Amino acid sequence: MSTLNQLDIDHHLHPQTNLRQHEEVGPLIIESGDGPYVVDTDGNRYFEGMSGLWCASLGFSEKRLADAAHRQMSKLPYQQTFAHRSSRPVIELAARLLERAPVPMSKVMFQSSGSEAIDTAIKLVWYYQAASGRPGKRKIIGRRRGYHGTTVAAASLTGLPNMQTGWGLPLPDMLHVTCPHFYREGRAGETEQAFSARLVTELEQLILAEGAQNIGAFFAEPVMGTGGVVVPPQGYFEGVQAVLRKHDILFIVDEVICGFGRTGHYWGSQAFGLVPDMLACAKGLSSAYQPISALMLSDTLYQAIASQTNALGGFGHGFTYGGHPVAAAVALETLHLYDEYRILERVAATGALLQAGLHQLAEHPLVGEARGIGLMGALELVADKDTRAPFDPQLQVPKRVTDALQRRGFLLRALGASVLFAPPLISTPAQIGTLLAAVRECLDETVRGLHD
Repeated sequence: MSTLNQLDIDHHLHPQTNLRQHEEVGPLIIESGDGPYVVDTDGNRYFEGMSGLWCASLGFSEKRLADAAHRQMSKLPYQQTFAHRSSRPVIELAARLLERAPVPMSKVMFQSSGSEAIDTAIKLVWYYQAASGRPGKRKIIGRRRGYHGTTVAAASLTGLPNMQTGWGLPLPDMLHVTCPHFYREGRAGETEQAFSARLVTELEQLILAEGAQNIGAFFAEPVMGTGGVVVPPQGYFEGVQAVLRKHDILFIVDEVICGFGRTGHYWGSQAFGLVPDMLACAKGLSSAYQPISALMLSDTLYQAIASQTNALGGFGHGFTYGGHPVAAAVALETLHLYDEYRILERVAATGALLQAGLHQLAEHPLVGEARGIGLMGALELVADKDTRAPFDPQLQVPKRVTDALQRRGFLLRALGASVLFAPPLISTPAQIGTLLAAVRECLDETVRGLHD
């Protein structure tokens, strides 16, 4: 094992990692990037089929983003945004985001991560409801298998057990309803529309049981990302939004993964007709070249919040690096590149290829369901296609597939029962085709390994 590998094992605590296992296997150390490819310290080149963590939309060698960071760092490397301070890139980025918002929004607040944006949104729900004379509206509804981050409040809103077990989470007042995954949660003989109607009824029943006067907001990703690329069923969000409006409950949309073209629309909200009161975005905002997130809020929320800050003598929230000028400058250039590269047209073409290829792979004996939209997708692996019985988790079948892919120079992610896909938005049709061919080979290899 190399000295660098050993240094990592000795000194670096890795997030989202089995730490004892890491002591044995060590890290895959990435040294450089080239378009949608990354290269490790041994010179092995990989197609990064997850864009890092859903985020390196423009790949790993976009010089114009590096130049934007260098220009801003040379001119003004830091400035805070507390107490009336600002900087040119932050002001311009806020304006550009509001121009691009899927529905009219009033203001933007900046943070450094998606988790911080969600934490901020939760706090603003409570702040707004109290400012509006409804301090009891503190309960928040999320969805099982939803993912919203790993800060204390965001992890409580998340609906994945591994983000809460061992941490003493979730916090009180965080409620969860059924994941809208028709393949796994639908009942025998139930249509997709009937499934959606049942979940909408479940949501309303929860609101009535808890009391609408106690519910502050409902949070949702347009397409669940880390929960397995769960695309909402027909009629689901129409029904959900009607219930929220009926009971005067805020709708907060988490676009951290879906925003900036990942779904084939600029926003996931546009793909499914969502009308958020707040919208959180990150990841693709800077193509991950700098840590930055943004939270947009409607004018109704802003006016109540602004009046409350006046009454209280200030706004007791913010982050040292929120609105960092270097991150904002890189994000501005990222938005320019999305327009210049006509990224939505590119994703329309490559996304269609990815989705068609995934659905062809659904015929494979290991695959129970192929699902996705745009340049995000998943293959759910099953032990029995007819009964949809999952594999014993101890067999780690999805990881066997992704390990086989890594040996061939492709990086995908195994989560739960699924293999996930989120290639960079700059990927070419040929690269998508090569990836799909490799996946088929690795599925075949995994079948042989299971039968040995």
